[in-house]
Amino acid sequence: MTEQNPPTYPLHGYKVLDLTTFLSGPFCTQVLADLGADVVKVESPKGDSSRHIPPHFVGEDSAYFLANNRNKRSLTVNLKTAEGLRVVRELMGRADVVVENYRPGVAKRLGLDPAEIRQAHPRLVWASISGFGQDSPWRDRPAYDMIVQALSGVMSLTGEKGRPAVRLGIPAGDTVAGLYAAVAINAALADRERSGEGRYIDVAMLDCQLAMLSYQSAYALIGGVTPQQQGARHDSIPTYRSFCGGDGREFVVTANTERMWEQLCEVIGMGSLAEDARFADGNRRHENRKELWPILEEAFAGGDAADWVDRLVANGVPAALIKNVPEALDDARESGRGMITPMTNEDGEQIEVVGNPIHLDRTPDDEAAYPPALGRHSVEVVRDWLSYSNAEIDELRAAGAMETGKGGG
Repeated sequence: MTEQNPPTYPLHGYKVLDLTTFLSGPFCTQVLADLGADVVKVESPKGDSSRHIPPHFVGEDSAYFLANNRNKRSLTVNLKTAEGLRVVRELMGRADVVVENYRPGVAKRLGLDPAEIRQAHPRLVWASISGFGQDSPWRDRPAYDMIVQALSGVMSLTGEKGRPAVRLGIPAGDTVAGLYAAVAINAALADRERSGEGRYIDVAMLDCQLAMLSYQSAYALIGGVTPQQQGARHDSIPTYRSFCGGDGREFVVTANTERMWEQLCEVIGMGSLAEDARFADGNRRHENRKELWPILEEAFAGGDAADWVDRLVANGVPAALIKNVPEALDDARESGRGMITPMTNEDGEQIEVVGNPIHLDRTPDDEAAYPPALGRHSVEVVRDWLSYSNAEIDELRAAGAMETGKGGG
């Protein structure tokens, strides 16, 4: 490492005002915080509602909240007071980025009209995350993860054929929107370096889920079909699916090339299967998949899943055991990739969460900052960003505009 290029975070020095709650917005701003932005989480006196989601808590904060709010600072402001509203508007004037996930029109009703504020501060990047978008005919409808999974067609693809639709086991409706918003914010900041002007970003959770349909949407639009529930199979590749070993353990095989198909046949001791006219190429295997699957299922029932995985991988056929979440986390801890990250709160209590998946060179190897207690940084933020004096801070407190949490001064 040279002195000219010391370790630093790529978003160091950027100020992000986070007016989001629950998941899509906090997930977005956590990505920005992990990349080094100074993210100030603006909360009501009651705090982000996700602080209170059962069943797991550390102190007063839920595990749900702790998973999505590391490396941030918390400012508690009462936007129902004129003084609180003034503070937030002043902070917007100092910010590089504002992120909010109010329902369309709510920010304006609160006195935080994006158009007005951006006109006063043209370098500001403003990102609005909503369920359906700012100009959608459904803009006023409430939206949550499961709502957009249902409306996008994602749930119709999830689960086993002939059974009820199933929600994805991860909150993709929220997290994908948060990721797209983070991508757009970084693009807008890069553009601002050239143009000198910020951008307004409109990200809809439903749009993001539609984008994630990928080839399934193309099959519908181009092929004129209605994609069905996938279960643990692939619409196009019959040797890309799950199987069960004789020990009852499930595993997946993704033999998606001719070479892999031939090696798969060798591993199960059925080399002649590769020469069977019914399975001679990908198209024929797809056409005759209902004949192929029982053959493979019977073969794999003759051995333990882990043994099959080892033999397949050794012969160039991608395969893996289906892990449960604790098993996957144990593997991640052993990988040395830093994906299980410790965080220590002010009481010295340490927890672990899944960490930042973005690995960049010349980045400091610091422990992630524990998600902030409600209002923990209220005084610190108004001093840092706005240079407020002690007397001005006391006036805010007296007016009920700002509260300070544990250790917050």
